[in-house]
Amino acid sequence: MSQQTATKTDNDNKQGSEQTVVLLADTFSESGVQTLEALGCKVISNASLKDGSLVSAITESKPTIVVVRSTKVTRKMMEAGNTLSVIIRAGAGYDTIDVAAASSLGISVANCPGKNSVAVAELAWSLILSCDRRVPDQVADLRSGKWRKKEYGKSLGLSGRTLGIIGLGGIGLETAKRGKAFGMNIVAWSRSLTEEKAAELGIGWCESLQNLARMSDVISVHVASTTQTENLINESFLNAMKDGATFINTSRGKIVDEAALQKAVADKKLRVGLDVFQDEPTTGESIFTPSIVSYEGVYGTHHVGASTMQAQDAIADEAIRIIQHYVSDGIVHNCVNRATSTSAKAMLCVRHLNLPGVLAHVFELLSQEGVNVEEMENMLYQGTEAACARIQLDCVLSPDCIATMREHEHVLSITTSAIND
Repeated sequence: MSQQTATKTDNDNKQGSEQTVVLLADTFSESGVQTLEALGCKVISNASLKDGSLVSAITESKPTIVVVRSTKVTRKMMEAGNTLSVIIRAGAGYDTIDVAAASSLGISVANCPGKNSVAVAELAWSLILSCDRRVPDQVADLRSGKWRKKEYGKSLGLSGRTLGIIGLGGIGLETAKRGKAFGMNIVAWSRSLTEEKAAELGIGWCESLQNLARMSDVISVHVASTTQTENLINESFLNAMKDGATFINTSRGKIVDEAALQKAVADKKLRVGLDVFQDEPTTGESIFTPSIVSYEGVYGTHHVGASTMQAQDAIADEAIRIIQHYVSDGIVHNCVNRATSTSAKAMLCVRHLNLPGVLAHVFELLSQEGVNVEEMENMLYQGTEAACARIQLDCVLSPDCIATMREHEHVLSITTSAIND
């Protein structure tokens, strides 16, 4: 945990205010716990919580915020605590959280993107180099008393070869940066990448995954795990790869058709580095025997891409920042399940004096009309004497309703407009 200056918030001094309960269901540094306590939070920390024990902990402790890293969070867990408002994934990916369930229950899901980019890129490169120079095999032979310099002197080398990157977010960019340092030609494919943007970055743009597969000597995968990316790396992609090429996956196991990859290793003599697997264990210690790692030229690590002290400190700091803002102003930063669009048909803007009862008057009339509020914000002007409420509605208001709203003595003006689909 990096040094932070923590001060008591105004919430500590408010009589009768509820204390925010934070449940840490994964490893978190002691200094991070102390920082959260200094913010006025009640912190419950237990890295062993999962499955039934996490359900029980949520039921008993009634947390406002749950922070997890690798622990899965299900609908049953969310429903165990009616106080739960925010789930923070202490990492970039959030596929271990039932986001659809959280959204239906009005629970915000936040992540900590970009904080582990360097760590994952470093591991990707350790696997690339291991594949090229067969470092794990050399170590194993030396430990068993074998000297095979003639065999291990056949590496192809990386300088001047082509590195293909799938997914050009923070991790992909860091991987590309290191590829340039090794003198490699970089090409990339990403749904959001354009030819113009690639040119700005000084890399090649691939319009399709198949083209990237055909032209790359080394391929590294860095996309998020979604329903759209499941088995993105399939038999067709693998068949398009060069014989003897290197394939690296440090993203998520579901992105790769593991059976197809295993066949390609045998048929095309691919060299493979995997930090992630399909159906990998969810605990820190377990028996795990994926058949693919038994193949020659396949090297595996234990889903530790983000597991450096630097990355974990940065992620913990970001989780604390999210909690701090939520405690102080109710805003959830990095929220991944906020709707990007609504079914609203009309916008109601109410300029009003910042006094009690004005918005209550507006909402009472909306209720009488049977109109639903889709989204709203109430913006204060400097001096806090006046404000403007912008309210998205599911239908257009009647003229009589608008006229009645205007009758309130503290309403300054009202405007309405249709929202285009």
